[in-house]
Amino acid sequence: MPPRGLSPSGIVLVDKPVGLSSFDVVAALRRRTGARTGHAGTLDPFASGLLLCLSGAATRLQQRFVGLDKRYVTEVDLAARTSTGDPEGAVVEEHEPPDAAELERRLAELTGTVRLPVPAASAVKIAGERAYRLHRRGIAVEMPVRTMHVRELRLEAYAGGLARLDLLVSSGTYVRAIADALGGHCRSLRRTEIGPFSVEEADPERVIPPEEALARLQATLA
Repeated sequence: MPPRGLSPSGIVLVDKPVGLSSFDVVAALRRRTGARTGHAGTLDPFASGLLLCLSGAATRLQQRFVGLDKRYVTEVDLAARTSTGDPEGAVVEEHEPPDAAELERRLAELTGTVRLPVPAASAVKIAGERAYRLHRRGIAVEMPVRTMHVRELRLEAYAGGLARLDLLVSSGTYVRAIADALGGHCRSLRRTEIGPFSVEEADPERVIPPEEALARLQATLA
């Protein structure tokens, strides 16, 4: 019998609902299985979609999964910026949204390798403390600029200043930072893919064996 906490071992794909934190999802899974549990990349509470959780002995494989590309669908309100880049922040700027031609120009500028400030309400550490905790206390800090890779950035619909975008981005890319660079904020955000894994196959009851998950990773690199 495996040591306590190391079984079941594998990958669990969860479709996180809006309102829960990634920690909430991990904690619920841990309580249900009794195994040590982690994840390979958080989602903000306002966001929904695919959360890749690692269970039992598979938590040792975390570094194999954290650097995968991710796909998102987001609705960006281009009439206002907020302090957090999402609906939970205070409105800091209001303006007329761009016309379709101007929006296409901005999208083209943000496709490829870009350098953008990390959102204030993020888990990045500033002087040893999480930025979102400083933000909640009203402490203004200069956020670091990070190189982000936007593989694909497609406009699916645009009406009334609300743009629906489909993005494929590198790990470490903040969709909220892209929304801010466009002149708006994310009104909704949903993660649909992590590497070769899709939200359509999410099932919190299914534990994908480590060897199967690693084989799928290897197939994407072949």
